[in-house]
Amino acid sequence: MRVDDFDYVLPEELIAQTPLLHRADSRLMVVDPISHSIQHSRFAQIENELSAGDVLVLNNSRVIPARLFGVKPDTGGRIEIMLTRQIDDATWEALCRPAKRFRTGMAVEFEGGGRARVLEEGEDGMRTLHFDLEESMESFLGRVGQVPLPPYIREPLGNPERYQTVYAKPTGSVAAPTAGLHFTEDLLVRLAEKGVRIVEVTLHVGIGTFRPVQVDDVEAHKMHSEWYEISPEAAHELNSAKRENRRIVAVGTTAMRTLESAAQKGAIRPGADDTSIFIYPGYEFQIVDALITNFHLPKSTLFMLVCAMMGTEFAKEVYGVAVTERYRFFSFGDAMFITRRHDEGA
Repeated sequence: MRVDDFDYVLPEELIAQTPLLHRADSRLMVVDPISHSIQHSRFAQIENELSAGDVLVLNNSRVIPARLFGVKPDTGGRIEIMLTRQIDDATWEALCRPAKRFRTGMAVEFEGGGRARVLEEGEDGMRTLHFDLEESMESFLGRVGQVPLPPYIREPLGNPERYQTVYAKPTGSVAAPTAGLHFTEDLLVRLAEKGVRIVEVTLHVGIGTFRPVQVDDVEAHKMHSEWYEISPEAAHELNSAKRENRRIVAVGTTAMRTLESAAQKGAIRPGADDTSIFIYPGYEFQIVDALITNFHLPKSTLFMLVCAMMGTEFAKEVYGVAVTERYRFFSFGDAMFITRRHDEGA
């Protein structure tokens, strides 16, 4: 498979720059690859697509204010830092720009106090940084950090909480699990009252979500590793659903990747681990039966995952309809509900 096989034409004006005033006001495309049906709805009516006994799986990771700006004390040069992965209380992996001017041993200072020093250089602008602070890292980030937005969003975000899900708890992501941005507390209550079982897992979204595929051959692409955790209670609920043939519905590709990473002979293994799972056409799903997701970038690993669920040609047809019908795309865009096809070849 070639990466170009997963291209499609997207008018730039369809890329959503700001969130809607009310989360659940987004549109919802309901897609059934088995019958090749495409229906149009509103996210506020998502309960019509879910039944009592279904298990809805949420990624509860919270986005950290991971974007920092500082200056080099020797030259006054400005350095932009995107924290990507915590190593210990004071040490982080980060994407730094301009990296060529930020070498091992060099330091950067931040407004209001605090500094960081480069311990090690990695590829593609990655650096390992040690922070010297007079406060906790959480306090420091809350004071000087900014919530990082994807590069295709150029409008300022008035309320940073609109780039968090309403159920976000443990901090650690550098990008939001955006399919969950459509849910409100009231909507989750209505689903629970209907009998939908709601389960939370955690996957801290890493820098790979911002990076394009840079190879021609799909199978040559390597995913960045991300940390996830599934509690014993969540695993028990999910495994009970599998035994009883109840649907498991992943909210977002991160929840999907968490569940499939933890799969072992068709069951969920509880615990914490790192995953670099790459789901593309030909992948044999073990756990997830349906997916709620936004519309993704052309030639991205996320679009490839969608193609694995419903077939590449049908996925392109669906996205063509979304363009024609003027759906909003990407992080602040509209959503899809996809029932998985069961002949996984695309």
